[in-house]
Amino acid sequence: MIVFRSPAEVPDDFGPSAVAIGKFDGVHAGHRAVIERLNEAAAASGSRSVAVTFDRNPLAVLRPDRCPENVVTVERKLELLGELGLDATLVLTFDEELAARSAEDFVVDILVNALKVSEVLVGQDFRFGRGGAGTPALLRELGPLHGFTVEVVDDVFLPGSPRRVSSTWIRELLVAGDVAEAARVLGRNPDVRGVVVHGLKRGRELGFPTANLSTIVDAFVPADGVYAGWLVDHDTGIRHPSAISVGTNPTFDDVLERQVEAHVLDETGLDLYGHDVSVEFVERLRGMVAYEGIEKLSEQIGVDVADARRVLADVAD
Repeated sequence: MIVFRSPAEVPDDFGPSAVAIGKFDGVHAGHRAVIERLNEAAAASGSRSVAVTFDRNPLAVLRPDRCPENVVTVERKLELLGELGLDATLVLTFDEELAARSAEDFVVDILVNALKVSEVLVGQDFRFGRGGAGTPALLRELGPLHGFTVEVVDDVFLPGSPRRVSSTWIRELLVAGDVAEAARVLGRNPDVRGVVVHGLKRGRELGFPTANLSTIVDAFVPADGVYAGWLVDHDTGIRHPSAISVGTNPTFDDVLERQVEAHVLDETGLDLYGHDVSVEFVERLRGMVAYEGIEKLSEQIGVDVADARRVLADVAD
């Protein structure tokens, strides 16, 4: 997938293109349905399939007091979009200048002149341009003038759920620690990616060594607690079953920042320091609890490891 960081980077001979526009935060099941439809439309018309997105949530500029935390970083979003068969993604810098651009100028300058758009796909609630004046209805008015058609993609609902798939719902689920339901809404296991760093080595002292992720990770971290999941080592390509802890270790009360750490099951002598890894969350086993002493904590970790092994065995089956 080609990544353009501004309309000026798009070659003059690029196009025609079928374009889907959106924040695509999390690249969840709803986004995936839009991209699937986009690829179908592009194949049918012989066009390039292109996602147009932004380098931040527009609310970060328009209403910073109401801007939620991103589900994933921009780079992770691009990685996820790149897995969906797109020809290109255009990442627009959402700043005061873009926010002040009229909806008509957005269409002409970006969609028509830069991308040579032949078809536009948007969600029902998509808004763009100064003051949010750009709507699907306006796109339909401008389409015949500039040679493109418009398709409004219906919201996506999970089987048995009355709530539409959205990034807001995913954040709520992750805040609650419900990673299993978040996986259904995302269409993949929620995960975070970082570098393994040295910690206080408490896990090693307890007999359960852990790989501690750096505090800088690329996605929204679920609620404090203990989870069953996987540690994916991108340096080796190996996916390790793991018991995962998120939080500040209240038993010792000396960890100032939330940590994500993973104990790889049934491995000894594994050296992951400095490795680029992802931690995937499959199921929450329990909340974070302060225990009275190391012995009780060690006993509970033993239970957690057994529970994680059971959960992951069921997933594998």
